[in-house]
Amino acid sequence: MNLTPTEARARADEVRETSLTILRGLIPVATIDAWNEAFQPLLNAAIAREGDDPNRGANRHYVTLPFQDLWADAGIIDNDAIMAVVEELVGADGVMCQLASDTPLIGSDYQDLHRDTQLLFPESGAETPPYQLAVNFALVDVTDENGPMEYAPGTHMTAKAEGMRRIESGEVPLVRAYMNRGDVMIRDVRHIHRGTPNRTAVPRPMVVIGYSRRWLYRPEVNIRVPAEVLVGLPERARRWLRFNPVFETKAEAARQEESYRAFAY
Repeated sequence: MNLTPTEARARADEVRETSLTILRGLIPVATIDAWNEAFQPLLNAAIAREGDDPNRGANRHYVTLPFQDLWADAGIIDNDAIMAVVEELVGADGVMCQLASDTPLIGSDYQDLHRDTQLLFPESGAETPPYQLAVNFALVDVTDENGPMEYAPGTHMTAKAEGMRRIESGEVPLVRAYMNRGDVMIRDVRHIHRGTPNRTAVPRPMVVIGYSRRWLYRPEVNIRVPAEVLVGLPERARRWLRFNPVFETKAEAARQEESYRAFAY
């Protein structure tokens, strides 16, 4: 899928108005299935490591993905359609700052309604144009049974208390984001949302690629980039990764994960 400038602006305007847009069928299903197969050992290691203290709630795991091999596929991280919308929202000089996943398992529960970031100036109570985005795609089809995200459209541009009031009064509904393998969601992470329970025996991995304005720095997230991977990427991808730490070898880059536990605001 290629987007014309007019189409990219329309998708960006949809994010500004509702908080998200979904590009249907963007990534080949074969690519998604390869990611899912490669993801299972990483998930199993996280489950063994975290035990009874998973980092996103009961039986729900946040797993950082190593920026190498298929995880550094330029067809995804430098996808023309995705980047056209992202650049409309956070500027062509923005940064890619996160590559990870969120996976509810059977036994997971509803998360508390939350945002993924704070206001830039909490004392003001005022919202601003977009400054932080999540690009999400699931590694399995997302259905009612396996834990779709619920979100409240438009609440990214209201104070959280006012957004919660609108949800509780029924003025703004909670909408479930259904996605098939290959669909890509681009969302403003300030909207009020929550994960829902996975009631199946199959994990529901959701990849997140984080993008932000060039001046926004959150020390709890970054991408550890191997130098040999970086040199093989297109120029645009290298530019968007420019503020991340670079390591001499893949092994060194994969050695440490993010310490991203406080995620709900």
